[in-house]
Amino acid sequence: MGRQPIDSRVSSLPTLPALLEHIGFPRQKEKGISLLQLIGVLLAGGAHAASIAWPFALGLPQGQPLWWLQLLALAGLAWQLDRCGTVRQGLTLGWLFATAWLCGTFWWLFISLHTYGGLAAPLAVLAVVGLAVFLASYYALACAVFVAIAPAGRTRRALVFAALWLLAELARVEFFTGFPWGEAGYAHLSGWLDDYARWIGVHGITFLAAFLAASLAGWGQSRRQVLVFPLTALVIVGVAVLAGRPTSTSAGSLQVTLLQGNIPQNEKFQPGSGMATALRWYGEQLQGAKTALVVAPETALPLLPQQLPEGYWGALQSRFASGGQAALIGIPMGTTTAGYANSVVGLKPASAAGAAQSYHFDKHHLVPFGEFVPPGFRWFINLMNIPLGDFSRGALGQPSFEWQGQRLAPNICYEDLFGEELAVAFSDAATAPTILVNVSNIAWFGNTVAIDQHLAISRMRALEFERPMVRATNTGATVIIDHAGKVTHELPRHTRGALVGEVEGRNGLTPYAQWVSRFGLWPFWGGAGALVLLAWLARRRR
Repeated sequence: MGRQPIDSRVSSLPTLPALLEHIGFPRQKEKGISLLQLIGVLLAGGAHAASIAWPFALGLPQGQPLWWLQLLALAGLAWQLDRCGTVRQGLTLGWLFATAWLCGTFWWLFISLHTYGGLAAPLAVLAVVGLAVFLASYYALACAVFVAIAPAGRTRRALVFAALWLLAELARVEFFTGFPWGEAGYAHLSGWLDDYARWIGVHGITFLAAFLAASLAGWGQSRRQVLVFPLTALVIVGVAVLAGRPTSTSAGSLQVTLLQGNIPQNEKFQPGSGMATALRWYGEQLQGAKTALVVAPETALPLLPQQLPEGYWGALQSRFASGGQAALIGIPMGTTTAGYANSVVGLKPASAAGAAQSYHFDKHHLVPFGEFVPPGFRWFINLMNIPLGDFSRGALGQPSFEWQGQRLAPNICYEDLFGEELAVAFSDAATAPTILVNVSNIAWFGNTVAIDQHLAISRMRALEFERPMVRATNTGATVIIDHAGKVTHELPRHTRGALVGEVEGRNGLTPYAQWVSRFGLWPFWGGAGALVLLAWLARRRR
């Protein structure tokens, strides 16, 4: 029996609209997308990116995100979807919106790929756009399903839209190692919804924002709809005010010194002036620090301890072997046989005479292509010149660094993007961190909004867990964030210096910390999935 030609086999594969029809969604009559719709949805996607990224460039206080612009942008998409005639049209509009939004959010990846990674500019552009297009497929599918199953009532439509949008965000969090940078909820820092962070975290805020946006999309469609959005917003804001009462208590204060070396990224890992400057400056600052704790950023010392100049590492260990001071230092650890880890080493006086007591934290959530090579992509890494590109993964829920009555929990670079992973340390109030410590090197992305976007991520984690976050970085933002998510101390970006300040640790668990530390993101998956399933069943009955 002869094989079916490849062309005919490919053409016989079901399309998404046909697949949806097969499982019970009726197929609507096809119609095209107008040029005006295309322009409108691309502008809405760009505005969605701007609500999170552009305020920093405009110099608004603490990079104040534009929460109202985020609502308007997503409402624009929901309004377009309400008028879609086909599933295919919803798929296309969702894909275009999300691609524009994501490209406008993490365009600075081009700098790391091209300027520092050495990838040819056209390939770097293609890589950034390709990543955005791939991640946008989650939202495209969400929009297609919304067009297929959305109920008639405005409130029910808004709930289904919010549920599908949340499912798309969760897919971006968890699939293929996760990259949820620029999630909609971050636009609401210091806005109407940020008091919900301690209860439902950034993902819950994303759901509420999508619900409000979809409600706004139907505002004024009829006399009965005129008051729906204002009343809905009023109720949500009123609940937020009641929910905003702090649940943590003071755990005392700690004097800290946060180091910012401002070592040029193109020199940082090269033998010569950059590496020599880093070793000299960080060595001097660690030796001369006067506060109870000094923190050096990610890979501040860019060599393994055994590769450092003779006596260098031993001198640091001796420095913190006695007295009332301790250090957290970003440094790669490992061997050629056992593998390397992106690590933070803690040095503090031992309980008895001798060398400094050592603490070791290995980064758990690694960056694809920068810190590990996804299967099948070794060829892509070979096109670039990125040092230390294949790290070993640390365990989830590593213990805190205990010092002067505080429990300090390190996280490295974009690990603070994954609050559900940081939450593992909060399963027991008696051992939960009192202070979060982020060490980063955002120099990979130049002097761009990536610095401020990452700062917003850290501020959201502070709100979710009601814990201060101290951040020591190579080029910024080196800051102290209090438990209410406010920046209290900050160094100027792209300067070399030491930030000295006091941070107040906190005890107690927020409701979000209590439930997410036990159940992870499953309540979000289950709740949003149930809403979508109910809408689908109702559609089938009709």
